[in-house]
Amino acid sequence: MGQIEWAMWANEQALAAGLSECGGLGGPGEGTRALQKAPGRWKDAAGVLVCLLEYPRSKRKKGSTMERCGQKYLTAVVKLFGPLTRNYYIRAILHAALAVPAGFLLSTILGTVCLGIASGIYLLAAVRGEEWSPIEQKPQERP
Repeated sequence: MGQIEWAMWANEQALAAGLSECGGLGGPGEGTRALQKAPGRWKDAAGVLVCLLEYPRSKRKKGSTMERCGQKYLTAVVKLFGPLTRNYYIRAILHAALAVPAGFLLSTILGTVCLGIASGIYLLAAVRGEEWSPIEQKPQERP
């Protein structure tokens, strides 16, 4: 039996958290009052940041990895930042830091829990020596 690649699980969990944060799941009255506009915008910005960071899947060590639709464009952006986006310790800290302020808004509790779980899984992946690596396209063979 092979080892579990924890980063795959963390990626799916964090992407779900990002979609929950920026998906507008707050309710019909959210953002209408002046005091609620700033937290709503923060929630959307944090969700978009997490989605942009987590959308490109990492290449698996063994087996094949199915690339998400349009992933190659965001992979170039993630590769551009080098060790800041490749290191899972940094991702664990980033997700934990984003989960703390989101915990104070009731409309973001689902995203907060998902980010906390993703942060823990990324920490486990980092301890086990995993690192994000891009999915490289193989050149097409000519018949």
